[in-house]
Amino acid sequence: MPSSAPAAETSPHANSAPQTSGFRSDIQGLRALAVGIVLLYHLWPTTFDGGFVGVDIFFVISGFLITSHLIKKPPRSWGDIANFWARRIKRLLPASLLVLFVVGVATFLVAPQSIWADTGRQIVSAALYVVNWDFAISSVDYLAADNAPSPVQHFWSLSVEEQFYFVWPMIIGLAFLLGAKFGRSKRIVGFTVLGVFLASFVFSAWYTFAEPAMAYFITPTRMWELASGGLIAVFVTFFRPERLPFSSLLGWIGLAGIVVGTFVIRSDMPFPGFVALVPVVSTALVILADSRGPRSVLPLLSLRPIRFLGDISYSVYLWHWPLIVLVPYLSVKLGGSETLGFVSKIVIIIVSILAAWASTTWVENRFRKTAVLSGSAKAFGFAVITMVIVSALGVSQVTIANRIVEQNEDSLQSKLADPDSCLGAGILLPGAKDNPNCENMNTLQMEPAAAKKDKSKAYADGCWASAPYSSKPECTYGDGSKHIALVGNSHAGHWLPTLERLAEKNDWTITTFLASNCSISTLPQELSTPDETKGCQDYADWVVDRTTEGGFDAVITSERQSTPLQGMDWDETEQKAPEGHRSVLQSWVDANLDVLVVRDTPYPGGEDINVPDCVAKHEEDLDACSGTPESWHWMDPLAASARTMDSERISVMYPQDWFCPDGTCEPVIGGVITYFDTAHITATYAQTLAPQFDASLRRSGLHTFD
Repeated sequence: MPSSAPAAETSPHANSAPQTSGFRSDIQGLRALAVGIVLLYHLWPTTFDGGFVGVDIFFVISGFLITSHLIKKPPRSWGDIANFWARRIKRLLPASLLVLFVVGVATFLVAPQSIWADTGRQIVSAALYVVNWDFAISSVDYLAADNAPSPVQHFWSLSVEEQFYFVWPMIIGLAFLLGAKFGRSKRIVGFTVLGVFLASFVFSAWYTFAEPAMAYFITPTRMWELASGGLIAVFVTFFRPERLPFSSLLGWIGLAGIVVGTFVIRSDMPFPGFVALVPVVSTALVILADSRGPRSVLPLLSLRPIRFLGDISYSVYLWHWPLIVLVPYLSVKLGGSETLGFVSKIVIIIVSILAAWASTTWVENRFRKTAVLSGSAKAFGFAVITMVIVSALGVSQVTIANRIVEQNEDSLQSKLADPDSCLGAGILLPGAKDNPNCENMNTLQMEPAAAKKDKSKAYADGCWASAPYSSKPECTYGDGSKHIALVGNSHAGHWLPTLERLAEKNDWTITTFLASNCSISTLPQELSTPDETKGCQDYADWVVDRTTEGGFDAVITSERQSTPLQGMDWDETEQKAPEGHRSVLQSWVDANLDVLVVRDTPYPGGEDINVPDCVAKHEEDLDACSGTPESWHWMDPLAASARTMDSERISVMYPQDWFCPDGTCEPVIGGVITYFDTAHITATYAQTLAPQFDASLRRSGLHTFD
């Protein structure tokens, strides 16, 4: 996130010729470079694969500028700290809260209802500068992985910086207080900043390895990047070097490191951790060098266009991402394409710069200089009022979205209770053509916002083993005499609503053994960390033992291969994975259990289709959200293994025709949206599939289901 603190007010070289004004043109140039590569990365992610390191550049700059300011004018009372916070409010909040308000209104106007609830919640957490923790939690939610990008997702880095601004003056002020007491201010302040740097870096290196998705967003893994700028500030302020040896060379090395990182660092690398040293050290070298002269980086970083971009970098960062996310929605509403073409991307760059210039001129600069917010009390009052207004807008989005969902759920439940209804898969039954109730079932009966929340009870009931799979929950549904184990990952869990409808009719008790993103196999998967891989294997072993010794009559199992096997690519996984399932299937057969393998459902995620979001955007043209069995195909090693086993106790069910009638995979069947994301069946559609599932069971030849 671009710090809007001006280089002039915090430069430690205010008295060093020739920059008597204290203005650091090189820092403004770094800001321009940072926001430029972030913008290019967001528009052309495959070309500028490491462009996200622009945020790390901003972290180092902010740490340097703010620490320089606090060392020059150390806070010695709570009043000083309050004044520091008030200056941050005046400088940062007006522009950021304006963008959040505009995003909230624009979301209502152009975005589909399916994203209103999530966006509203994120607007509230962004207004309170804690949205990085919201995204951190979502990042480890397997089902949230394919959600549409949030128009306020970039606020995560602003939240990190604001949390830094909150604690840093207290840390520096305490260090100066102790320094004054012991007469060693320089040493204590220096060691304090170094201690924060080391503690955060060690934690970042460990946690990035342990929880890479969450580590990207949380503040403790990022504090060392800001503290690294603080270390540079301590060095140049307390030791005041007139000129570092080879300063020009250091500056060019740092600049080269940033450019190399932009193209070499990849988004699939664990980050921040050790990898973040590349942009952090490179930025620190440029700042530390403070190089001047014709052979330094200064002439390049001081070019007028670069200076201009650096001056408005904070607002460019604020405006560019909402445009990237919301423009495709507007384009679809106007009958255009949802894909950003080259011309559209250039227009977004131009509009981002124009909006940033206007925002900097008429919002940032006006509020920073206005006497209306003079004094910390007025600044805090302004913060509270504007945060409440923006938060209220976010809450209204959540409330409206939830009301739509509740009303739609009531309507669907009444139709599900009607035995003559053709809702969902009911329209696929043989007698549907002669049923007058089926005539209006081609219209959408389910709101996309409701579809995104339409999940099996297994989620609300906490029936999932999740990484690192130390907890092994079991949930029971029904009280029949036949005991059925439902086993697998989320693609087994999405069949639970179907089985619940059949449990009472067929005298079943269903016990779930469900794990998020973990296959029940003897071969290890390539999960996020070694601990997760081992935990998944231990869980799979436990499930086999529990189901073979637990008094069950049958196993119903289904899975999607969501990650490759350990040390293998996808092609190798497709060839080798059936071996891991074969031994599991054989264990069940040896235990005299009937085994029904449900072949995985067609996979719209392979075409990057989030079904509810797509339906919301294309309600008048649902063909844009459809596919074919070939385009929606995905490997299924479990079913492939079952097909090769010669046993009367194993049967494979093929549900493809229930999702792809007449050779077209439909996003909406019988008025019901078929998937609640890119791969999982909505609970409503799963319930309507009970007759087809039951008929297929009875044809399976498995005695338990006779």
